[in-house]
Amino acid sequence: MIKKRTFSYLLLSLVMGIGAAMLADNWIQQRIAPNPSAELEYEPIVIASMDIPFGQKIRANQLKLMEWPKTAALPAGAIQQFDEVEGRVASQTIFAGEMVLSSRVVEHTTGSTLSAIIAPSKRAITLRVNDVVGVAGFLLPGNRIDVLASRKLDKRVSTKTLLEDLKVLAVDQTASPEKDKPIVVRAVTIEAEPKQAEKLFKATEEGSIQLVLRNPTDREQQVASVSPEVAPIPAPAKPKLKNAGYSAVTVIRGTHVDVTRARL
Repeated sequence: MIKKRTFSYLLLSLVMGIGAAMLADNWIQQRIAPNPSAELEYEPIVIASMDIPFGQKIRANQLKLMEWPKTAALPAGAIQQFDEVEGRVASQTIFAGEMVLSSRVVEHTTGSTLSAIIAPSKRAITLRVNDVVGVAGFLLPGNRIDVLASRKLDKRVSTKTLLEDLKVLAVDQTASPEKDKPIVVRAVTIEAEPKQAEKLFKATEEGSIQLVLRNPTDREQQVASVSPEVAPIPAPAKPKLKNAGYSAVTVIRGTHVDVTRARL
């Protein structure tokens, strides 16, 4: 009799435990599951529908709208209307599907698009190049370069890194890298500070220059942003002759010896 009663109690406890677990699981699922009746609200953001090259004026057919949940914070500088970006110039390459941010576009008012992408307080200077100076045609707008300056004096050549980490704005008359293929060009336009532009022009007048292509992720500089001029090679100093222009005269009078200096 006792054994039957104990077994009944155990069975009842097991049933009650299973029921409590099912109730708790149902309560938890109701808490964490999304409410299908609650609709998410969205707001539009502007993204690129195709690649927008650096230096190109942005057109409406290069843009499209994407819905962004209002519950998620908008990225800083996100643009939500076409008219806020249409007609501006891309200061960096914007790839298809990428969000268009205000920090990556600049306003274009008058003049060429090139003038719009020059950073404040900087200038654009054009250098004449050939297939060697122009890195075999692999320079494209948006690349970063160093400039080597070379001078020849008394049959000796001095070469040093004149400037580092300069931005290529255009090659020939092209400010947009439409193709990622080497093109031999005759001129390269570089963004530089006014003092750097003076150094570049002076180096081209005094000797020759060579452009050196950098990895875009390598922004470390080994020399100052405005390097000193290429120092001329000093001419070898002529040896100085001691007592030049004089001759020693020895006069012997008996046991007395007298040495005097006489001009030649």
